[in-house]
Amino acid sequence: MHSPPPPGQDRDAPGPSPDPDGWWLAAIMNGAFVVLLAGALIRFVDRHPDSGRLPWVIGLSAALAVLQFAGRRPGRRREPLPRHWEPARLTALVACWIVVVLLAPSFAWCAVPLIYTGLRSLPTRAAVALVAVLAVLVVIAEVRLADGTDPNLVLLPPAVATLATAVFVHMRRQTGRQQALIDDLIRTRRELAATERREGTLAERQRLSMEIHDSLAQGLSSQRMLLQAADRIWDTEPGTARGHVRTATAVAEQNLAEARRFVHDLAPAALVGQELDDALHALAAHRSEQSGLTVRCHVEGAPVPLPDRTRSALLRIAQGALANTAEHAAATHATITLTYLDDQVLLDVSDDGRGFDPAAVSPTGVRGHGLPAIRARVRQLGGTLTVESAPGEGTVLSAAVPLEAAP
Repeated sequence: MHSPPPPGQDRDAPGPSPDPDGWWLAAIMNGAFVVLLAGALIRFVDRHPDSGRLPWVIGLSAALAVLQFAGRRPGRRREPLPRHWEPARLTALVACWIVVVLLAPSFAWCAVPLIYTGLRSLPTRAAVALVAVLAVLVVIAEVRLADGTDPNLVLLPPAVATLATAVFVHMRRQTGRQQALIDDLIRTRRELAATERREGTLAERQRLSMEIHDSLAQGLSSQRMLLQAADRIWDTEPGTARGHVRTATAVAEQNLAEARRFVHDLAPAALVGQELDDALHALAAHRSEQSGLTVRCHVEGAPVPLPDRTRSALLRIAQGALANTAEHAAATHATITLTYLDDQVLLDVSDDGRGFDPAAVSPTGVRGHGLPAIRARVRQLGGTLTVESAPGEGTVLSAAVPLEAAP
């Protein structure tokens, strides 16, 4: 999941430190370098005050101090110099140190801060090579200073350099892995947020599709049938034709109210100012008036307050079921039954139409209309939908919604 480094770039090449407090470690190393440099210079001046190498040693010591502190801008503790300056600075620093060690072996232990600088500034392989060179030079310098043979002078510098390098490389790689995990976590969180937004958008589109199908589309379909009927009998039965037009006008007004409610994402217009029982009775009367289908409504049990979402969904389910009956069933009678039980509310819509085979209807729809839309609404409420039908025997649609699951 991680992108490879650009060509020619070491995978372990240092990048911006993820540690915001790394500046203080650099400050300690700079301080240690100055202390070691000053100690070595004082020792050389004290023991070789008349040496012809003294001016060179003093000059190189000053150059080492300047180059060491050039690694950071004055007054800005967390901002290093531009990265393309770092290799040149480190090269000059190591070169000056090598020369001064050859002139005065007592400067050998100034290599400790240099090891840190090299490990921090260079890719891993280059840093390891530099540490090896520094360790060898320290061994040579210590042997030159020693009066006799001491195995520790040969073994101690490489051991210390190896230990420091191993710890630093391990910490760098562990930091890189942690940073990679953080990057993956951030990327995953962004992808999850994008997925949730997409799912929310799709769910909202499905909801609006069902809302439009169960209200505006049905209303427009009714208007079309009424206007077509009025057009056919306009000359022979003008009174009846005008009645169809007035009914179509009333349906258009209801559709306009629904469209305005969609804009504000409120409850269906049929529920404004009344309970679900009254809305279902009004729906039954309206369907009976605008079509040849006779619709009756019954309410059983003691009504209980229902959440707005549940009331809206049950009304839409009844509208969708009656729309399917009017358009496909060729029925003459339909019945809406709303039953309040202790733990759930039942909505049954039955008709005496031609019926159909429920097994031949897909449980999901590509566009979410008709029976698939009703099934989706019931599922969103945590309920169950049962459809009982057979060719020539009518249809009974039953939606059961748990009261405790209603949001």
